[in-house]
Amino acid sequence: MRVQRIENLDMSGLEDFTSLTDVALRRKLEPEGGLYLAESPKVIERALNAGHRPRSVLLLEQWLPSIAPLLEAHPDVPVFVGESSQLEALTGFHLHRGALASMHRPEPRDPLELLRASRRIVVLEDLADHTNVGAIFRSVAALGADGVLLTPGCADPLYRRAVRVSMGAVLQVPWARLPHWRDAGPLIRDEGFELAAFALRDDAEDLADFVGAVPEKLALMFGTEGEGLSRRALGGATRCVTIPMEHEVDSLNVSTAAALALWAVRTADRAAAAVARSADS
Repeated sequence: MRVQRIENLDMSGLEDFTSLTDVALRRKLEPEGGLYLAESPKVIERALNAGHRPRSVLLLEQWLPSIAPLLEAHPDVPVFVGESSQLEALTGFHLHRGALASMHRPEPRDPLELLRASRRIVVLEDLADHTNVGAIFRSVAALGADGVLLTPGCADPLYRRAVRVSMGAVLQVPWARLPHWRDAGPLIRDEGFELAAFALRDDAEDLADFVGAVPEKLALMFGTEGEGLSRRALGGATRCVTIPMEHEVDSLNVSTAAALALWAVRTADRAAAAVARSADS
């Protein structure tokens, strides 16, 4: 670990941490630069445990003892230490979580390989809100799904806010980018997945009825926060599912809907497994 005290904000090596509140800039800079940011010692630890390589670290003095053990396997990584006012001027926000690590992005996964290794998948079409993406990844991790597939227009799971909201789950849950729907729908279906679209349609099945007989391979698909799933996505689905609402509420936040659907599927899977065990005994 190479500790460097910040003398001025133009020091070489600080480029990864500048203007972090400029969302438009960071959306372009981070993927093209092959980096993402892990915020807080806990998330940094999860990134390292996932096998991701650090580029550099930015922190306040008091966080050095927490970060040092995490970087023992990376002695050449520069660790920039500064005052709170310096870090805020550099990043554009108060670094209340103590530490930021610039990490090398992992190589993209092949969606076909992810499908072949999975039984329960979440598919996200064009979600723009990083908070929703991060929250869904956290639910996927908590409720035992195998991975997430994202359309080309979906928000970056490795954007700082998505990583933070997910509590590092985006670093644990396998995910991959899909091709466009012309190829994505057949790719999913040809691997034997029931592609269930969550949408407000008259012909949609009640979620409670749907999980009465959960398919062997299941992909749960959710659309944008405002418009929902596109016509192409709905056209590629094999079934349509809805979560019934009361008190004239017409829809739930997409991350809430995904969590409810995942919980319902997990509950049904556990019930089916209990019945199978009972039959075998």
